[in-house]
Parts: sequence; structure tokens; C-alpha cells
Amino acid sequence: MLIGLVLLLVLAISWAVLGMHALLLGRMPGRRLPRLVRQPRLWGTGALLMLVSWNVRSPSLLAVGVGFVALGHVMKPGR
Repeated sequence: MLIGLVLLLVLAISWAVLGMHALLLGRMPGRRLPRLVRQPRLWGTGALLMLVSWNVRSPSLLAVGVGFVALGHVMKPGR
């Protein structure tokens, strides 16, 4: 039980750090993530909304966050 709680906390902190990095800097860390995410700021916004929805317990906010994360993966920037 305690190990699962600690693991969940570590995953939430990692997700928050990735979301803030993508939102503030406009890029993803590492080698693989920049190739997968085309709109890092949109992805970061979605990641942070997903974390907020977990604390507020709002399924609609979670759905919006998941949608933003998905759009961050597939949406091409406008020219």
C-alpha cells in the first residue's frame, strides 16, 4: 500500500515537471519525447490540467486535459 502511494506520488511529480518544462520552455526533454510531441506547450497544458483534475476530482477537466495531450501529439503548427 505504501509503496503504491509513493510510486503514485513520484509519477505525479514527474508528470508535473514534464508539463511545466513543456509549457514554460516550449520543448520536451530527452531524445524520444521531442519526436513524439509536436506542440509541447499544448501538451504541457494538458498534462497540468490532468494533474489538477486529479486533485479537484473533475472528470470534465480530466477529459479536456487528455484532449490537449492528444492534440499536442498530432497537431502540426500553422505556417
